[in-house]
Amino acid sequence: MSKVEELTREKWVLGAFPEWGTWLNEEIDNEVVQPGTFAMWWIGCTGMWFKTENGTNIAIDLWFGNGKRTQKNKEMAPFHQMRNMTGGRNTQPNLRAAPIVYDPFAVTKVDAVLSTHYHNDHIDPFFAAAVMQNCADDVPFIGPKESVEKWLSYGVPGDRCRVVKPGDVVKVKDCEIVVLDSFDRTCLVTVEEDVRGVCPNDMDEKAVNYLIKTPAGNVYHSGDSHYSTYYAKHGKDYDIDIALGSYGENPAGCQDKMTSVDILRMAEALRCKVVIPFHYDVWTNFKADPQEIMLLYNYKKHVLDYRFHPFIWDVGGKYVWPLDRDKLQYHYRRGFEDCFTEEPNVPFRSIL
Repeated sequence: MSKVEELTREKWVLGAFPEWGTWLNEEIDNEVVQPGTFAMWWIGCTGMWFKTENGTNIAIDLWFGNGKRTQKNKEMAPFHQMRNMTGGRNTQPNLRAAPIVYDPFAVTKVDAVLSTHYHNDHIDPFFAAAVMQNCADDVPFIGPKESVEKWLSYGVPGDRCRVVKPGDVVKVKDCEIVVLDSFDRTCLVTVEEDVRGVCPNDMDEKAVNYLIKTPAGNVYHSGDSHYSTYYAKHGKDYDIDIALGSYGENPAGCQDKMTSVDILRMAEALRCKVVIPFHYDVWTNFKADPQEIMLLYNYKKHVLDYRFHPFIWDVGGKYVWPLDRDKLQYHYRRGFEDCFTEEPNVPFRSIL
C-alpha cells in the first residue's frame, strides 16, 4: 500500500499534535534550577509552570483545549458569560491562536495543580487525568470552590482537592502560596440565571489570585482579573518581584481583559519589579500586540518614575529569576551554538 493510501486523519492528528511534542516536558524535567533562582515557563493563556531550586513543581491554570471549531452554532449558549457580559448573541470568533506547547499526558512530576477560576481555559480535564495517572497519589488540586467542583466532576477524588479563598496560605514543599482577592468581573457574572438588578456576593467562591512565594522570589498571578484599585493594597501587603496580568484587545462592547494602560497601572500599584502580560496570545478575537505596553511604558516611565519594567514573553519560553530580571523581550533559543565543530560539508569555502 502506498503512503498516501495508508495515511489517515487519525494518524495526522496523533503525529502532529501537540505541536511541540514532549520537547518542553523534557526541558522542564531536565532543568536544574540553581540556588537563589527559580524558573518558570509560559504554557499559554495564563498557564504557568514554576520550578524551584529544590525541585518543587507547581502548575497554574494549565489548559490544553480549543476555542471554536465550527461555525455551525450561530449563537452563544443562553447565559454564556460573554452573552451575559455584553448582551450579544452571536457566537464569538474565539479560535485558539497559540499552539499547545506541552504534552499533558507526558507529565512526570508535579507537586501541586492550581486553578485561579473555573472557566474552561483555566482548568483542564486532560491535565487532571494525566496527573492522576502519571504522578504521585498525593498531588493536591487547589482552587476556589467552583474550580474544585469542576475537578470533582472530572472524577478527581475529593480527598485530593482543596478549596481555598482569599486569606488562605498553602504550603507546597519549599513554596508558600498566598491566596488573594480576584478582580475577575467576567467570572462574577458567569451565572445560569437572570441576575439583572442583583448584587453578586460569591466572587471568592469563583475566582482567586495567587502570590507564589519561592525561596528566590515572589510571583503574583492575577488569573483573569481586571484592573482594580485594590491592587495597591496587595502591593502594600506583599513583596512582589514579578506580576502577571491578563492583557488583550477588547472588542467594542466588551471589557474582558486589561488594556496596556491597565497593565502599567497594575504593575505600579503592586510595586513589582517586572510585569509580564499574558492571555493576549490565545484568542484570535482578543489578540493584542504587547509592544503597545512597551511603547506606553517608555512614554511614561520617566514622568511617573516607574520602578518596574515590562517583559514581553513568548509561549513555551523560559524565564529565570533573578538572572533574567533585566531582559525586556524573549527570543526562543536560536541554536547552532556548535557551528564549525566540524568542517562544513560544502564544495568550497567561498559558498559560505
